[in-house]
Amino acid sequence: MKLFVLPAVVGSAAALLLLGTTTTAVAQPSPTGATHRAAHTCAAPAKGFAACDALVVVDAAGKPVSAATPSGLAPSDIRSAYGLTSASSGGRTVAIVDAYDDPTAEADLGVYRSQYGLPACTTANGCFRKVNQTGGTKAPRADPGWATEISLDLDMVSAACPDCKILLVEASTASFSNLGTAVNYAATQGVAAISNSYGGSDSSQLSAYDHPGIAITASTGDNGYGIESPASFGTVVAVGGTSLTKAGNTRGWTESAWSGAGSGCSTLNAKPSWQTSATQCSGKANADVSAVADPNTGVAVYDSTPYQGRSGWQVYGGTSASSPIIGSVYALSGNTSGYPASWTWGHSTGLNDVTSGSNGTCPTTVWCTSGTGWDGPTGLGTPNGTSAF
Repeated sequence: MKLFVLPAVVGSAAALLLLGTTTTAVAQPSPTGATHRAAHTCAAPAKGFAACDALVVVDAAGKPVSAATPSGLAPSDIRSAYGLTSASSGGRTVAIVDAYDDPTAEADLGVYRSQYGLPACTTANGCFRKVNQTGGTKAPRADPGWATEISLDLDMVSAACPDCKILLVEASTASFSNLGTAVNYAATQGVAAISNSYGGSDSSQLSAYDHPGIAITASTGDNGYGIESPASFGTVVAVGGTSLTKAGNTRGWTESAWSGAGSGCSTLNAKPSWQTSATQCSGKANADVSAVADPNTGVAVYDSTPYQGRSGWQVYGGTSASSPIIGSVYALSGNTSGYPASWTWGHSTGLNDVTSGSNGTCPTTVWCTSGTGWDGPTGLGTPNGTSAF
């Protein structure tokens, strides 16, 4: 499978390099001083298709670093960092839309949740359900790269919202046509949120991603400054990325903009009425909000489907991690009437403002450099409880 590799700092989406059938990963800078090699697990998208935004930490040979025990941020870290320790959803459902099949999705989810003492989430107890893009039980073909994305997404919902139910909808392919069909199906199933950890080049709004009353979140991408759809759709909550580290401050954590987080202004989709002049964009601005995405401060994920010959506990990043986290926070709040992003823009005081870091160079500073208030890489900020959601 062809893979993309994330450069340390990039200036546009075009900066990613297609490297054929081998993985050559580049070390990334970290606010902690540590550096890790990390690589995309999904191939480059053709026109009309999407790529998943999962990044796995790899060794010098480009193979995922796997272990028998987890490292990386745990569920307790995610809930502590974002003020979610006492929050519960009352059993609301978060839908995960991805392409292709992860044949070990439920079993791997069980390992993750057991490791961290989370309640079981299975088909048998009604917490977990996996369907194809039209709700059927015949799975699409398996794809190892997208399978890692699915494991990442399921684990992040579990981390942020342990009592959420999870609906996994697997599209037949990574085309926007099939992914949109999957989103439309998910929207009929009484879900609070639909997370989409994938993207392609900026494109015009698709009706499949327009479902008032549901928080539809999407990754802004891992290529630094540059715009990605479906995050660029006006009806979607665009989720950027941060570096998240423990600290001795009152919060116990500190965040900065992650160098790989996507951002920018759509030239094809109008600015939603709730986005303010702070964006300095004439069209939809990415991001709206953000959460951890830096592989250097990455999250623990369990995946037993071999990818590049490796399986087990691995460390992941990318805005693929931040999208399901934010979708889960909306599920925790239960406040998803209308277009949920409008509430968030009106209640930004309930967020952690991220004021440092950059994702590259751009014609307007706020589109790629964090500061007080809104900025491109991190949007309005990260969750501080659920009041902004």
